[in-house]
Amino acid sequence: MTEPAAGALTLADVLDLRAYERVREDYRARVIARKRNRRVGLGPIMTLVFECLDTVRFQVQEMARVEKIISDEAIQVELDVYNRLLPGKRELSATLFIELTSDGALREWLPRLVGIEHQVGVWIDGDVVASVPEAQHAAALTRESVTPAVHYLRFGFTEAQVAAFGDAGEVALVSTHPAYEVRTVLPPGARDELLGDLLGTTKPLPIG
Repeated sequence: MTEPAAGALTLADVLDLRAYERVREDYRARVIARKRNRRVGLGPIMTLVFECLDTVRFQVQEMARVEKIISDEAIQVELDVYNRLLPGKRELSATLFIELTSDGALREWLPRLVGIEHQVGVWIDGDVVASVPEAQHAAALTRESVTPAVHYLRFGFTEAQVAAFGDAGEVALVSTHPAYEVRTVLPPGARDELLGDLLGTTKPLPIG
């Protein structure tokens, strides 16, 4: 796995339950506001959420809160899992959600979308940076006839592609899967936010 560009979260980055409860309402609102520019729909049934230190730390804090996790050892287990979502240098990292709300839709679409984790891309004036599934998640998949509803994807850029991402006339998310060929142009807010990830300039939100 690529080493996260911003550095992995450590125990020192996670507030204990009482301290987190005191700041949770404000911190949650700020993370939700940041996520607005990190959540991009791709066609009618897919959404990608591009991960950063804030989205990952928020997930760890919320998991600890819900599960009432208080020991350093147990928190470290959660950090080991969620740190895998942080983007590395010149990389975007995203959670792909296949958003289906009925059993019938699940039975119809999940077999049709096998392989989708390899067929999402970032389109930059005709050049496509293809998705690569997060290695440990991909290794855990055992069913070949149906895809999961959640995937963890990485998009690795060259220096030239990072420069083009900032300068191109248009940047889009695309799916080239034969059962789901769709395209979404990145709005300016999302593009600016993700360029910060690629340049390593995204500043984490303060907590506490």
